[in-house]
Amino acid sequence: MHAWPASEVPALPGQGRDLRIHDTATGGLITSAPGSVARIYVCGITPYDATHIGHAATYNAFDLVQRVWLDTKRQVHYVQNVTDVDDPLLERADRDGLDWAELAERETALFREDMTALRMLPPRQYIGAVEAIPGIVPLVERLRDLGATYELDGDVYFSVESDPHFGQVSNLDAAAMRLLSAERGGDPDRPGKKNPVDPMLWMAAREGEPSWDGGSLGRGRPGWHIECVAIALDHLGMGFDVQGGGSDLVFPHHEMGASHAQALTGEFPMAKAYVHAGMVALHGEKMSKSKGNLVFVSQLRRDGVDPAAIRLALLAHHYRADWEWTDQVLQDAVTRLGHWRAAVSRPDGPPAEALVEEIREALANDLDAPAALAAVDRWTVLQEESGGTDTGAPGVVSRAVDALLGVAL
Repeated sequence: MHAWPASEVPALPGQGRDLRIHDTATGGLITSAPGSVARIYVCGITPYDATHIGHAATYNAFDLVQRVWLDTKRQVHYVQNVTDVDDPLLERADRDGLDWAELAERETALFREDMTALRMLPPRQYIGAVEAIPGIVPLVERLRDLGATYELDGDVYFSVESDPHFGQVSNLDAAAMRLLSAERGGDPDRPGKKNPVDPMLWMAAREGEPSWDGGSLGRGRPGWHIECVAIALDHLGMGFDVQGGGSDLVFPHHEMGASHAQALTGEFPMAKAYVHAGMVALHGEKMSKSKGNLVFVSQLRRDGVDPAAIRLALLAHHYRADWEWTDQVLQDAVTRLGHWRAAVSRPDGPPAEALVEEIREALANDLDAPAALAAVDRWTVLQEESGGTDTGAPGVVSRAVDALLGVAL
């Protein structure tokens, strides 16, 4: 599966700062100081509807992570998956009378278009669950050989008790885990399970549903969590720098993925930092495909909204915050974009070197994009009120905003 084209990231004078970022597992800020190549895995979409503003906010957060790393003169190895076979996708295809594979392909293509328009940096590897199955089966077999699995009516489950570090990503108690498992794709009430939250690794073939050759596992399809583990371990290995996604993935997805990987390798941790973006609401409720209260990036683009304004609307909120999308949020972003573009279109302006350092410092401080935007706003006000004599300043600001914030002026 191919990703989307990369937009050029301008080189800036000087060098950025190491990123201090909130780690869900420890509950505090850590300094991410990778080697010459920073490794990041971000969980991708299940392509039955793409791309709503909640998705865009999440991928914007991890785009900023990459931009901070690039500004420190590191390379970035970014991997993302596509869950192109799963119950929600099959249910939507059945509801709409569509072939599930065609639905997945159509929505994935639309996601690529939206990511391109929003200037999100693409992953080096963009891997679908279906194409990853040949690598998933051996991992499930290996977990079985290690005694970390059990079978229930032909389905293969992972025993969370096999990982001594289970629970150290989310730090939730058993009751909370069980509740979230039921809400987020698990089956805690299925009779015969050793632990209610044990996740499925391999689902035996069901009549009328797609299935693949699972070798000694029999025909079936992979569970959700092992998909990401197989892809991450194959391309990044253990101990990569950031595991990213929305806050709704903390449990069970990232907790289970970490335990799968740790049981497989005997190493800890799977990722050095678990980083999660907040949720976006509409009309008082979290945007959700199941609720249907979605604002789609593609529809905003069809309505003539500049993608740069969409991106500024996302940047106006701290990535870890839960916030609400409104018409005013978008209008404020459109207004800000107009001011910024007018400011950099002038032949000269106030000195910009200090501004670049303010943006760098804000982003290095747990991706404080609102503070970075406020710094650019202050420079813009100076430009509007009194101008300046530095002929290079507008160009410096334009390149900095593009390189660090992903907004093309």
